[in-house]
Amino acid sequence: MWMTQVYQWCSWFKDGQTSLQDEPRSGRPNTANNDWNTAHVDELIQVDRRVKLKEISLKLDIPKTYVYEIVHDKLGYRKVSARWVPKMLSDEHKRQRVKISQIVLHRCQQEGDEIVDVGPGGDHRARNKLLKHLITGDETWLHLSTQ
Repeated sequence: MWMTQVYQWCSWFKDGQTSLQDEPRSGRPNTANNDWNTAHVDELIQVDRRVKLKEISLKLDIPKTYVYEIVHDKLGYRKVSARWVPKMLSDEHKRQRVKISQIVLHRCQQEGDEIVDVGPGGDHRARNKLLKHLITGDETWLHLSTQ
């Protein structure tokens, strides 16, 4: 927060104003930030998770600042490794992650010491059988390759 904003608020409070909300003012209304554009921005991201804000802006003919606001504030996406991903997991996504984690745990319990197979003669170049197929990201993603 900028100090000038704090000083401005102090001045407003001294004058008797108690709200920090913006007063209605003249100017062009925000027509780009609506449900139709939000749905189309989401659709473009679902089709290509590597799409750029500028590309969305050009396709929908709305300012890039509004696209940014829709993507970050309304849809709650964030950029991870050059892909847009939902910031909050849905209940279904959470259930899928629990299910996958349980499958991995069950396989680890079944295979026991065979999971960490260093190969004959202690050859550490040979990787484990199961864990070499796991690719982990941050705390929200767990990928399991079944091949």
